This record gives sequence, structure tokens and C-alpha cells, in this order.
Amino acid sequence: MRIGLLSDTHQPSDRKTLYEEVYDVFADVDLILHGGDIVHHMVLDWLDDIAPVLACRGNNDYGWDDRRMKEVVVLEVEGYKLAMRHDMEPEDRPIDELLRRYWKGEHYDILVTGDTHFERVDFRDGVLQVN
Repeated sequence: MRIGLLSDTHQPSDRKTLYEEVYDVFADVDLILHGGDIVHHMVLDWLDDIAPVLACRGNNDYGWDDRRMKEVVVLEVEGYKLAMRHDMEPEDRPIDELLRRYWKGEHYDILVTGDTHFERVDFRDGVLQVN
């Protein structure tokens, strides 16, 4: 399964669609995960035209609801347990501490976040951490 991942789109702005790069990069994905700060449901609609979408609510996503958006997203993908939430700052804390603080000590193979606006792809203590 190919998963497209993005976060912090902060739309709408003056744009009437996603950036063309999103359509190009996500052309062959099976699922899209949005790490929050979507701002408007039309972003999820645009993404849903590409592939099914699951999103978590960001700190700029209050005042509206959408069936595709949850506070946190937990799923199993090809045997890997994935957990996504908008914020786990500071993300450089030990993995065990992040799991305790944000996931009630539950172990996940992949942790996905947004919020920082900084790319992160780390493999620490057996956990892939992506922002």
C-alpha cells in the first residue's frame, strides 16, 4: 500500500485547489493521511478526489467537523501499527516518553504528526517517526 502524507495545508487561502505538486506526487497512492491544520473541509474533498483520506484535527480545525477527521487516527497497515495526531511536541523526547504521554503507553511502529512545519523522518527505538 502506498500512503500519501501531508499536514498543515492551512487552506483556504486565495487558492481554489491544491498545489499541482500534490496531485503529481499522490497520483498513485492508495490512501492519504493528513496530519491536521486543514482549515476547511474542501481540502479533504480535493484530496478525496485522489484517494481515500483520513485526517486528524489540528489546532486550526475547530468550529467544523468532517467524517474523515478525528482527534487521532490509529490504523494497521500491512502489519504495522500507525498512530497519527497533530501535535507531539517536543518530538525529540525519547520514544517511550512520547508513547506514554500521547498514546497511553501503547506501542506503535509508526508515529505521524504535523504542527511544526518541519520535515522529520527518524527511526528511533524501533519506531518510524514522521512529520
